[in-house]
Amino acid sequence: MANAESWDFPVLLEVVRGATARRTVDGDARMLDDFVAGAKALVARGAVGVITSCGFLAVEQERLAARISVPVATSALLQIPMVSLCLPRGRGVGVITYDAASLTPAHFLAVGADPATPVAGLPRGGAFHAMIEGCAPYDEMAFTHEILTAADTLRAMHPQLGALVLECTNLPPFAARLRAHAGLAVYDIITLGSWFRAGLVERAFA
Repeated sequence: MANAESWDFPVLLEVVRGATARRTVDGDARMLDDFVAGAKALVARGAVGVITSCGFLAVEQERLAARISVPVATSALLQIPMVSLCLPRGRGVGVITYDAASLTPAHFLAVGADPATPVAGLPRGGAFHAMIEGCAPYDEMAFTHEILTAADTLRAMHPQLGALVLECTNLPPFAARLRAHAGLAVYDIITLGSWFRAGLVERAFA
């Protein structure tokens, strides 16, 4: 999501200094002021809405939204309640996350989702974690294997799934492969951002 070319509309980017992947995933509350400052900087540059680049910030949704003068959407997890309502009877939503051990019921409750939502995470000792936290080289084949394996694990444990939500904002490039592999609808930060922006700008109808 930090690549402006991922979006079908103009975006502004702001780096929150000191917000490492691990600090954000672990929920370091001391960073809240830094995220507020980053959001306010975006608003000063003309942003009409703000989204963040880590799904674990779902737990800060209410606090961040309360302190920013424009709408804020912290996490792809915000889509879970709406997607759940759209699925056929008996079907549910599963989440693929960067770190399953760190994704708690509090994250789901903060976005109005069922805290018992099924979750599968990427391996902590795997290639994806090594890139994000250890600056290891980008290994598309290894990442694809880890992500599809997480989806297989989730479906094996919960065969009634009707859709997947990708918590991690680095996963959208793999969404198409996930849809083809799992045969499920897939939602991520890009689908959230596109919906979010649609309500923030004027559209003219002939």
